[in-house]
Formats: sequence, C-alpha cells, structure tokens
Amino acid sequence: MSKRTALIKRKTRETQIELKLDLDGGGNCDCNLGLGFLEHMLELLARHARIDLKVKARGDLKVDDHHLTEDLGIVLGQALGSALGKKEGIERYGSSVLPMDEVLVVVALDLGGRFAFSCDYQPQRDQVGDLACELAPHFFKSLAEALRCNLHFRFLNAGENEHHRIEAMFKGFARSLRMASRIDPEAKGAIPSTKGVL
Repeated sequence: MSKRTALIKRKTRETQIELKLDLDGGGNCDCNLGLGFLEHMLELLARHARIDLKVKARGDLKVDDHHLTEDLGIVLGQALGSALGKKEGIERYGSSVLPMDEVLVVVALDLGGRFAFSCDYQPQRDQVGDLACELAPHFFKSLAEALRCNLHFRFLNAGENEHHRIEAMFKGFARSLRMASRIDPEAKGAIPSTKGVL
C-alpha cells in the first residue's frame, strides 16, 4: 500500500502554515501555533484519529485568532484530501457518539467528495483559553469545505462546560475520521461508490 501522507504549505498576508500529515501514523502531534487551546485540540485529534500531525504556523494574532484558525482548518482539510488520494478501499463513512463528562455529541462523516456541514453547537461563553468559542465550528466548516466531505455535529446533551463541548467535537471528529479513512481489507482497493469515483 502506498503511503498516505501529505505536506501542505499556505502563505498569505495573514498566515503562514506548514502542515505534514500521515494518515497511518501512531497519533503523534507536534504543533506550534501560538494558540495553546487549539494546539491542545489538535493533539487530541491526532491521538484519537491515530494520525501523525506536524504543524508550524504563524498568524496575525495581534488582530485576533480568526485568520489562523480558519486557515488551519483549510490546510488540514487539504492535507487529508491529498493523503486520501483516490480513496481506494476506504470505509468512506464514519460516525461517533462521544461522551465528554456531562457532554454527549454525535459526529457523522462522509468522505464522498461533496461538501455539506451542519452543526448545532451553541457556545455559552466567548472564550476558552485563547480561542474564541465561535471559531470551533468555523474551523470544522473550513476543514470540511477544503476536504469536500459531509460533516455533521449534533449535541444530544450540551452539558455545562465549554471546554468539554469543544473537546467532544474534536474527539468525535477524530474517531469518525479514523473510521472513515480506514482501509477495508474486504474492499480490495475498490472505490466505495457506485459512481466508481469519489
């Protein structure tokens, strides 16, 4: 099997990002963003998706955290798409019902090549650490659009803690990605679509 890896670089007047990814890694993460909470979330994502992730990023944080968070979602989506290649033999679909203490979230993912995003997350405060809470769904929407996937989040119990809500989203996405990107040994390299292409 060929290696499912990617290296994506993005440079704008607002951000500079270099991201390396290995879909078949061991869950290792080396991220330097200047946003501690987002670094923590990416570490969780890598661990639970069992991907290796290395990110060097700088952004105009003197303005706010929007540009860096959005562009990181875009670059991660592009890297996942590049690493998946033609998607031969993948499971394609992944889902997770994930508890994070009092929070319970459903995440569903289709790597079918079309973009759709739906999320009912409603933050109850403005910030967690150094990240604006409204940027959590924006990160995932940017990722889904760049990856051209369907991505859905539904909170069965929104709970009481903002950190838990966002962490549940990242872990739920990670587990769903791990399932959807897994190689199905019974598929024998076939594209998981009647169209013959994803």
